[in-house]
Amino acid sequence: MKKIIHMSDWHIGYRAFDKRMDVVIDNLIIEKGDRAGQYVIVITGDLVNNARQENCFQTVKRGLDQLDEAGFKHILVVPGNHDYGTGNKGSKKFVEIFQQTFFGREIDFPKKDIIDDVAFLGLDSMSAELNWYDDIFAEGEIGKHQLQVLEQLLHAKDVNKCRKRIIYLHHHPFKWRPFHQLKDSRKLKKILTQAMAGGISIDALLFGHNHQGHAHHGQWGIERCYDAGTATLKPRPSFVKWSPWFTISSSTRVMDLSQDPRQDYILNLL
Repeated sequence: MKKIIHMSDWHIGYRAFDKRMDVVIDNLIIEKGDRAGQYVIVITGDLVNNARQENCFQTVKRGLDQLDEAGFKHILVVPGNHDYGTGNKGSKKFVEIFQQTFFGREIDFPKKDIIDDVAFLGLDSMSAELNWYDDIFAEGEIGKHQLQVLEQLLHAKDVNKCRKRIIYLHHHPFKWRPFHQLKDSRKLKKILTQAMAGGISIDALLFGHNHQGHAHHGQWGIERCYDAGTATLKPRPSFVKWSPWFTISSSTRVMDLSQDPRQDYILNLL
């Protein structure tokens, strides 16, 4: 079973963060490159800081290609609010750009990948947040259709027979913050808890968005729940960064699902 490296919130395009990305990638290759084939990298959104900025997606793609060339052949990504717009204002036109850049084609979410007997189910927590009446602020919404498909996938034969199942998305499903919350987190909770009640394990829930890098183990009855923080240490605006509530952290975690979560650790890459 492969180990997992969970990262989030690169925000490339913000200041000179392409240089920070290069440092993160170089250090990741130094730390894990000799065993790259043992890992799946999961990046939970906000790869870019502003989707409207020219060439920002290609800059990130260059970095991911570098990891691929170093032997990291399993790199999974989902979009965040900044990947579909400015962060506070989204647009459907960036959906195709994101998908063509990172998947080479249009895909439907949830995105299913089965790697070494582990099912990875990626959610687009912006998919239902791009209508004219709710495409502002940094909120997220998975949407009815995607949640229905998620429920079906959890009961599908190929996913059900896997030893482990991981759900990953951008928006934080637990910690409510004004204009930043996942609107349908209760519906997501219902689907996951009902699956677990029926004997289908949910072994990890991975996300980003809040930049704080905290563990929330045991939420909804899920053993591993991680906010990966911000891999490039994007700062908060000056008018809020003084508050402990907005403390940022780079919490790129390495986890082995065959081990106790207490064996997981943070990889310092900056």
